[in-house]
Amino acid sequence: MDAQRSARPVRLGPRSIAALVLISAVGVVAFGWPLLADERSGLHDHAADAPWLFAALLPLLVAVVVATIADTGMDAKAVAMLGVLAAVGAALRPLGAGTAGLEPMFFLMVLSGRVLGPGFGFVLGAVTMFASALLTGGVGPWMPFQMLAMGWFTMGVGLLPGPDRIRGRAEVLMLGLYGTVAAFAYGTVMNLQGWTYLQGVSSNISFHPGDPLSENLVRFLTYCLLTSMGWDLGRAVITLVLTLTLGPAILKALRRATRRAAFEAQVTFDAPQGSVDREPPHRA
Repeated sequence: MDAQRSARPVRLGPRSIAALVLISAVGVVAFGWPLLADERSGLHDHAADAPWLFAALLPLLVAVVVATIADTGMDAKAVAMLGVLAAVGAALRPLGAGTAGLEPMFFLMVLSGRVLGPGFGFVLGAVTMFASALLTGGVGPWMPFQMLAMGWFTMGVGLLPGPDRIRGRAEVLMLGLYGTVAAFAYGTVMNLQGWTYLQGVSSNISFHPGDPLSENLVRFLTYCLLTSMGWDLGRAVITLVLTLTLGPAILKALRRATRRAAFEAQVTFDAPQGSVDREPPHRA
């Protein structure tokens, strides 16, 4: 079984896992505080400031997590592959931006996360969204939330079962289903971030600080249906179609590139034959 195990550019260790758990916990609070905070919570008194506070905090935490993962597992070959995939993903995003939510970069994140694993997937998702924001001029308080949400999106596919066993049609169908569901989840999570800026704009769909959870939840679902359902549907459909049609070929290419990169191979330098000192081999 070990011989058939796929090589991964990043093997998560305890420190990386702890960093991912920490940033995920902070992210849940940053996204979900309008629905999670108690009605008497002090957060509601600062409802206008909280989104900006989290927008300032999240990029620092995402940077720390990416640096932690890179420090514990990414070598030069992994960094090179990260750069290539992030550049391709960033270049794909403008192709569909502004056109009914058609964002072809999502299907590339699905396939890359499946082959390269959850640790690499989180870094790839966050870096790709950062690069695409710079490329499209989409830098704003929403960008750190997009980076974290895309990191979760790409990390999640790396956690799907059977990375070394499930192949062929079953794998492509599983990835297509994941991409469809996760595309809606991405849009819904990002709606939580933008919803809080609409306080008082419309009593039917805007966030009312301090109101009961049931009332704010109804307003949020209405907000999603009225503002983003069409975009989320377009994103899910294009992700499903591209995964089913191009998925097998790209999965094969990514796995071939991963094998040739030999991420887990350890390079050693032996002393020249006939050496008097006979120093022990050096490992790089």
